[in-house]
Amino acid sequence: MSAENPNGLIEIQIDNNIATITFSHPASNSFPSNLLQKLTEELNALSHNNDINVLILQSEGKTFCAGASFDELLSITNFEDGKEFFSGFANVINAMRKCSKIIIGKIQGKAVGGGVGLASACDFAFAYQDASIKLSEIAIGIGPFVIEPAVSRKIGKTAMTELTLQPNHWQTADWALAKGLYADIFDSYGELDEATLAFAKKLASYNSEALAEMKKVFWEGTENWDQLLYERAAISGKLVLSDFTKNALSEFKK
Repeated sequence: MSAENPNGLIEIQIDNNIATITFSHPASNSFPSNLLQKLTEELNALSHNNDINVLILQSEGKTFCAGASFDELLSITNFEDGKEFFSGFANVINAMRKCSKIIIGKIQGKAVGGGVGLASACDFAFAYQDASIKLSEIAIGIGPFVIEPAVSRKIGKTAMTELTLQPNHWQTADWALAKGLYADIFDSYGELDEATLAFAKKLASYNSEALAEMKKVFWEGTENWDQLLYERAAISGKLVLSDFTKNALSEFKK
């Protein structure tokens, strides 16, 4: 990621019926609003692209995703702005859920907060052995409200509770594998790249209509997320205005 792109980038590469979405941001691949909106737009567009059967979601660098942009969280001064910011994550998760293509996550590094939500919203995920996860939200006075449905759907409420109530504790990639967040983990970046691409090519060779219909089946019972995730965004939007959160964010930034 170069300094010329301080707002981050979303890049799309299409090859042999596989679209690879790569996101990047100088602040550990965190997401400001503009990047969340761009990712949502790209997911929606690719969903309607008949030349694509499978998506790979990945990021650049050593960290997969650090979640919400701290700078933007600190800049929120009213409820409407707060709700709108957290709705950005709701938009992305709903776009992934409704996307007609199978989404494979390539998780090459640590994931925090919204990053865990992104990994959970993938239909299938491979990870590097150091791709540990953490939900730090409760420590800054908010909570992983918007991403909770996606994470709980993947790893269950009990594991979600463990993550949420230990906001300073990293759970290992092995833990995430055991809980079902990752389908497999690899000892090197090279093995991760090869496995992800090989799996994507295999999937892309299958009947695209069958894959699209199976995608609907995988996400049955989540139709209420069109409303639920925005109700959750409102909770976060209210809590982010608290003195507790403002002070905690300032300390974190130091």
